[in-house]
Amino acid sequence: MIRACSQLQSPSKEPILLYKKMLKRGCATPNTFTFSFVLKACSMVSAFEEGLQVHSQVLRSGFSSCPFVETALVNFYAKCEQIGLAQKMFDEISDKNLIAWSTMISGYSKSGMAKEALGLFRDMQMRGVFPDEVTLLSVISACSVSGALDIGRWVHTFVEKQSMKCDLELSTAFVNMYAKCGCIERAKEVFDEMLVRDTKAWSTMIVGLAIHGLVEDALETFRRMEEAKVTPNHVTFLGVLSACAHSGLVSEGRRFWSNMLESKIQPSIEHYGCMVDLLCRAGRVEEAHAFAETMPISPNPVIWRTLLSSCRRTRMLEKGHIIAQHLLELEPNNGDNYILLSNFYASGLQWEKMMVTRKKMKERGIKVIPGCSSIEVDGFVHEFVTGDWSHAEEKAIREFLRDIVERIRDEGHEPLVSNILHNVSKDEKQYNLFEHSERLAIAYGLMKTKSPIVIRIVKNLRACEDCHEVTKIISKVYGREIVVRDRVRFHKFVDGTCSCKDYW
Repeated sequence: MIRACSQLQSPSKEPILLYKKMLKRGCATPNTFTFSFVLKACSMVSAFEEGLQVHSQVLRSGFSSCPFVETALVNFYAKCEQIGLAQKMFDEISDKNLIAWSTMISGYSKSGMAKEALGLFRDMQMRGVFPDEVTLLSVISACSVSGALDIGRWVHTFVEKQSMKCDLELSTAFVNMYAKCGCIERAKEVFDEMLVRDTKAWSTMIVGLAIHGLVEDALETFRRMEEAKVTPNHVTFLGVLSACAHSGLVSEGRRFWSNMLESKIQPSIEHYGCMVDLLCRAGRVEEAHAFAETMPISPNPVIWRTLLSSCRRTRMLEKGHIIAQHLLELEPNNGDNYILLSNFYASGLQWEKMMVTRKKMKERGIKVIPGCSSIEVDGFVHEFVTGDWSHAEEKAIREFLRDIVERIRDEGHEPLVSNILHNVSKDEKQYNLFEHSERLAIAYGLMKTKSPIVIRIVKNLRACEDCHEVTKIISKVYGREIVVRDRVRFHKFVDGTCSCKDYW
């Protein structure tokens, strides 16, 4: 009964209640199968406290070294986002089978720990454990997050060489991976080769095209999806609305919004966020603010940040101040909000208000997430943090950056220090730009690779205006193609131009 209930499509606590009833009545003693199924049930509904009690009973019963139970414990802790405890349980397994390896890799991947997932996959290969489709799905997902295209390509080749069945789920994962790794043409090839495409596959392709700024392709793919009689879902409309936002297509965005409502799809906070972003990018801040104020659900911090950023660009100081109050009420301890607000005041030369904002931030001990960029070289992902020179090849990177600075200066580039809104000297502002994480990653890519290899960067924040301009110049003077995935979209730099056409 416990097993049957744990396999129902709609997860519930029923298996856990049955287990408690069994213990209370004393009619049976739990064995390895019982523990495995109960732990699975706990993982499916994130019943952390109940799972801890089951783990305690496992230890008392003497079944803690059973492979089934060990793997179930790894899965339970990973699904409950206790990745440290999952790793501890995994390390205690003396004879790790494929399921144990796959469970831990999946745990890392779903927790956003892509580097750890890929590192564990390498360890698994070195131990001679042959991966299956489940393992590869987690690895592909990790590649998508980290931008590890080389490893993703290796997995694709591995699947083809081993004649593994590339089913709908695996093919869709490859489309997503290639798109997220900046190789959108290959994503389109994989998508076009698929004999069967469901809503998820179509939506994945549309979203991929949208984040690459290929608006016409994204909207054309949506049209093809409708012709194929495949029903769009909420992700599909997020894709087309995002595509419209990236090109300022307000009227088209409104039409898709109406289509979504006519399709009986209830707009989520993400859909509302897309519409606010669309209007803000088109310079319609008043309209965007009115839209946010009349939403049937309360705007989230992302929407307020979008509005505040637009107020900074358009110098709408009074409205921006009101919006900032909403933002800080929702997230009083988010450092990014204080930086955005202080930059907002600085853009209006309100230095005193800027200093008060930063003082509050310091007094409350609020930290900011620093800019972080990663690049894959020879199958390994290297991470760079703004202002952090701890990389093993720090001296060589500094030297190369100096060469970059000289060459872009020869091209007539003047650093856009106006975007560094701290009240410091011009030289300090230029040095701050010099240390931005994507510049460190690009310098490393230029050092370690040669043309025609594409330099692919993944960045956790939106690209700043000066870095965007500098990367365009680098692509021209060094004759390299550079693809940058920032928090918002992809930028493809070739011969001094960017695919976003300076609209981002």
